[in-house]
Amino acid sequence: MKTLSPLELKTALEGAVVPLVLDVRLADDFEAARLPGAVSNCVYEVSFLQRIDDTAPDLDRPVVLCGAAAESGEAGMAAEKLERRGFTDLAVLEGGIAAWRAAGFPIDEGDPLPPEPAMPHGRRELDLDECRLQWLGRNLLNQHVGTIGITAGHLDFEGGQLTGGEIQFDLRTIRCTDLEGDPLHDVLVDHLLDHDFLDADVHPRCRLVIRDASAMPNAAAGTPNLKISADLTLRGLTEPIEFMAASGLTPEGRAAAQASFSIDRTRWGILYGSARFFHRLAGHLVNDLIEFDARIVTT
Repeated sequence: MKTLSPLELKTALEGAVVPLVLDVRLADDFEAARLPGAVSNCVYEVSFLQRIDDTAPDLDRPVVLCGAAAESGEAGMAAEKLERRGFTDLAVLEGGIAAWRAAGFPIDEGDPLPPEPAMPHGRRELDLDECRLQWLGRNLLNQHVGTIGITAGHLDFEGGQLTGGEIQFDLRTIRCTDLEGDPLHDVLVDHLLDHDFLDADVHPRCRLVIRDASAMPNAAAGTPNLKISADLTLRGLTEPIEFMAASGLTPEGRAAAQASFSIDRTRWGILYGSARFFHRLAGHLVNDLIEFDARIVTT
């Protein structure tokens, strides 16, 4: 892909054939600071190409794509899309707006970006309307997916670092979403609640207590960046578990995390259908591992 240095772009903008500078960052980044005369069209939005006919109707006009910085790939991604669309004269501004600013060239500034949310400190209660727990159980050929209600909980932070917390679940809220509306739904749920599985009449609640959380160095947002050690109490038994989570802050400053992990149910005495404990199960075989997808959001 053709590139232009900030100086080369400045020279081109002063020439006879002025290229269109297309800023493909977020709209609020563009509003905060932009090259003079640049046009905004965020490449992250699905309507990026739909807007091109309005912002750049001439496929042969020189277009220079402006991103945030050398290490950010939005300008290159936009170039690939526009090349496939049929644009014939594309270039990427080397180093993006950061390099343009560093070269001392003019910047049009508007409304500044809002400040980054403060790092959490102390105890944060869970937002139960935003929290989710989904389970998935399998046997050799089939699977069922469902939910379990989160009823209470909190997370503890010190200087932005998760240090502990507790999450409580009501097993009697278990649902099987793939059987909703099917007469077999209640049959399966009753089976899961009885002694064969959760024994919810005796142990209606489950509890996860976070003992330790370690941040993964240099982990990017959206990747597992937190290793969590916890104790899971189920059917009256407490066993340690470890799992990875992708955590961060919402724009409003709420701590949030998503995690996918599995547990071996037999560690908590859930033995029904396990080939390690029974012979000749035939169609009653159930995999030992139960998978969970969790979303946790604080107030």
